[in-house]
Amino acid sequence: MTKMAASIVEHGEDAFRKLFKFYKRRNPPPDLSDVIDFSKIVKHEKVFPTELNPGAVSDAEARRAGLRPIRDWTAFGLQGYPGSQQHWVRQCLKTYPEKPNVCNLDMHMAPTETQDIWGRSADTLRKTGSRVREPKTLLEKLRWVTLGYHYNWDTKTYSADHYTPFPSDLHSISVHVAAACRFPGFNAEAGILNYYRSDSSLGIHVDESELDHTRPLLSFSFGQSAVFLLGGTQREDPPTAMYMHSGDVMVMSGHSRLLYHAVPRVVPAPKGDPLHPSLEEEGLGPGSDQGLAQGEATLIQPVSEEDWAVCSRYIQTSRVNMTIRQVLGSGQAFPAMDTKDKRIDVGHTDGYHDNQDGENVGLKRRRSDS
Repeated sequence: MTKMAASIVEHGEDAFRKLFKFYKRRNPPPDLSDVIDFSKIVKHEKVFPTELNPGAVSDAEARRAGLRPIRDWTAFGLQGYPGSQQHWVRQCLKTYPEKPNVCNLDMHMAPTETQDIWGRSADTLRKTGSRVREPKTLLEKLRWVTLGYHYNWDTKTYSADHYTPFPSDLHSISVHVAAACRFPGFNAEAGILNYYRSDSSLGIHVDESELDHTRPLLSFSFGQSAVFLLGGTQREDPPTAMYMHSGDVMVMSGHSRLLYHAVPRVVPAPKGDPLHPSLEEEGLGPGSDQGLAQGEATLIQPVSEEDWAVCSRYIQTSRVNMTIRQVLGSGQAFPAMDTKDKRIDVGHTDGYHDNQDGENVGLKRRRSDS
């Protein structure tokens, strides 16, 4: 790192927090010139190209999962860290928040009120013109959704008795991405979807609630860009800042699987510019067939013009992130739970935004600083 960001970061004294607060700062806004941008990178001291395994996923399998052929992917590694967009936007906004999946709104609203979040929000979001003084829709109040094994925000655990079927389309793309990145046998068992508004941030944390840490964590980003900080095993280790753009996939594995990380800010697309990269430019517009052969089955469904009008309006100012995990290793089972401690509800912690000090107040489990 160089310039302003580097000048405030040294080992010790919670270097991660210092840089997190630097990038989160609103007035004056931070200098973002040190943030690594993988979409534009030519040469960087911390970045190196890495090879995928194109033979792990056939072109036909990739198409069915809504992916480009693996040979067309570009992948990078980070020194010191070994180790069909429209469809997914629509799924995150319209399908995945549906019951029996769980969302933050369930904790302070009646089940009947959260039964159709999309239906209660779509007409309002389709309207053109300023909505500054109008109340937020349920979709705009959405902060997280859990899939598969539902994360319990109170106990910071997963359990066998709080599970709903994992979406087949999301399971398919996760398995293929993991295989292409040389992690065969990955099983997508749990997902946490995070919904970021323009002023949202995600506090400093480590994802360690899964019982098997040998399996990678997959992160898919859509909509507005974000500054992502990847640190070390201690809070005193200074993090590296990088952009996560729409369509980017991050795989945290090996040593990097249990590193501190955070999202201090969402970065709006420049005024008048399309999202980066443009969803429409990728040939993923409503009705696109992803180049499928006639009669070829696919899990990726075309997005109607009507649905995309809502999705497009939403992501003009927002970001959606899907993190997919394998909770149990081969042969593993959840530990027995004492009946008096047993909790199968969604918990009572509604934290998503950070407090003034950049501490996450409930979205993820934080590892001890010892």
